[in-house]
Amino acid sequence: MRFQLFVMIAICVAVFAATHLCFLFAWLLGKACHFACHYRPFLLSTLALLGVLLVTFLYGHYIGQYDVRTRKADLQFQSLPSDFDGYRVVHISDLHLYGWVGREEKLAEAVDQINRLQPDLICFTGDLVSFGYEELRTTLPILQRMRATDGVVSVFGNHDYSYYRRNFTEGQRIHHMEELIRIERSELHWHLLLNQSHVIHRGADSIAIIGSENQSCGVHHVIQKGNLPLAMQGTDGMFRILLTHDPTHWRDSVLQHTDIPLTLSGHTHAMQFSVFGWTPASWLYRESVGHYQEGSQQLYVNVGLGGVVPFRIGAYPEITLLTLHKR
Repeated sequence: MRFQLFVMIAICVAVFAATHLCFLFAWLLGKACHFACHYRPFLLSTLALLGVLLVTFLYGHYIGQYDVRTRKADLQFQSLPSDFDGYRVVHISDLHLYGWVGREEKLAEAVDQINRLQPDLICFTGDLVSFGYEELRTTLPILQRMRATDGVVSVFGNHDYSYYRRNFTEGQRIHHMEELIRIERSELHWHLLLNQSHVIHRGADSIAIIGSENQSCGVHHVIQKGNLPLAMQGTDGMFRILLTHDPTHWRDSVLQHTDIPLTLSGHTHAMQFSVFGWTPASWLYRESVGHYQEGSQQLYVNVGLGGVVPFRIGAYPEITLLTLHKR
């Protein structure tokens, strides 16, 4: 809670300072131009603005960040094998389990919401943790309840490499990463793909799930571990779904060099703020929220279930149900 209070106090101080700088400018201008500038309107407007910000912050923290919404989309593909027509994929991303510690009952509700969709496959596109594997101590039993006919397939996001843990040595970072890999594969029994693929069969047909390590090609370019050619090995001629955490990878490499029909990403969180469909994430990411298509290739960007900032306004936590159809 200390971080939330710090953020709120910082915002209030910034608003108070900004409005009083405006008053100082108006007062100096008034002195120069010989007209009176009264302080009372500035004070009242400052208090009103601070009140609106406080209510917004409290709503986003106590309600918005746990108001999980299910979004549904039907996607058409000419190359989809017939036996996969109607295949139901639940796409989730950016759990950031640090934010669910102490609110495990809310995470359990989200898992129940996923299970009620009765998915054929669950795809998780990275950032399971914010800082390290310890975040799974109380949340692991809840995540183990997640169910899909063909299981859960996952990839790493930028936070899963533990680069954001203060005072970590390289050895500690590698230990945390290796422990997270072990937990996902051995305790959660997820198919964690690190530049690897996983084949799913239906009758005589099959599809390949391609998992790229984090490959950030935009503003967050410090973590570039993706090897798409390696991940695609052995999947030639198959219908492929790519899981890659950062959506900038799609335009940089997927559109340019592959024929992958569907890519699933997360990472942007829509900056956890959206008003009438607009989000500041669109300033940083060409593909920031939802569904995109160029030619026969499609991308879906999930805004995530959790976050590193403890509130959401408009950009509510998202579970996406994608139903694949043969066109």
